[in-house]
Amino acid sequence: MGMNTLMTTDFNFPGQKSVYKGKVREVYTLEDDILVMVATDRLSAFDVVMPKGIPYKGQILNQIATKMMEDTQDIVPNWLMATPDPNVAVGKACEPFKVEMVIRGYMSGHAAREYKAGKRMLCGVPMPEGMKENDKFPQPIITPATKAEKGDHDEDISKEDILKRGIVSKENYEVLEKYTRALFQRGTEIAAERGLILVDTKYEFGKTKNGEIVLIDEIHTPDSSRYFYADGYKERQAKGEPQKQLSKEFVRQWLISNGFQGLEGQSVPEMSDEYIESVSNRYIELFENITGDTFVKADVSNLQERILKNVKAYLEK
Repeated sequence: MGMNTLMTTDFNFPGQKSVYKGKVREVYTLEDDILVMVATDRLSAFDVVMPKGIPYKGQILNQIATKMMEDTQDIVPNWLMATPDPNVAVGKACEPFKVEMVIRGYMSGHAAREYKAGKRMLCGVPMPEGMKENDKFPQPIITPATKAEKGDHDEDISKEDILKRGIVSKENYEVLEKYTRALFQRGTEIAAERGLILVDTKYEFGKTKNGEIVLIDEIHTPDSSRYFYADGYKERQAKGEPQKQLSKEFVRQWLISNGFQGLEGQSVPEMSDEYIESVSNRYIELFENITGDTFVKADVSNLQERILKNVKAYLEK
């Protein structure tokens, strides 16, 4: 197959000041507080980047996130200015808040694991007795995580601790909470129109140079969110069956079944071209389900050149 994927970039854009390489995105800071965010095709699971890229994954994540930002900008301001290339978002540089605003409408994933272990408090928020995995919470709960310093896992933290440790001021935190609830409400409505349930997600916020709090990073993507198919949800819950999910959980499950959970001494299992192609197809399916649009594959014959040309053309304007 030998598909072209974007694994790493080494651009030098006009006015470039610095570059930061995250697990999946590479962020170029230019003069005039402009950020160029490139979504690569890298795949990360258990905080480990897989050796092979997933064709079209960067384009898919970038296009879902930018569409969702456009669909929510009437309720919450965001950092985005333009998308000059399928893999690129350009926007305002911000000082990020050092918390991830995780919001959960249902008891799944990490919350369910904590609940099974007998805990009834998550990030200082009580969880009702008598719930089972994937049940809906009476109302969505916000369970923040602190952004770990490089390499560590993010940690659960309560609102009280965030304020006490001065990670975010009370006044700012209240804005983050309000925005998180508004975005989740809108995301839930958008998902419902597509026959989906937005189970949980996380948002990140930053402050622009003029002090405005804005939404940054990705939003409502399969990498930052969990979705269930609405059809059959109640029946599966009643029978105690697992829910049909739309997230990158399928990759985690495959890795676990192949003996990998990111623990010390474990090595990443070999991913065949067939498997990589199946992951790419799953991501395309996710894109179409989440956005309601048909996915149009961008020309990947020379990804680096295409991106450079598109970004330069935009910057020259």
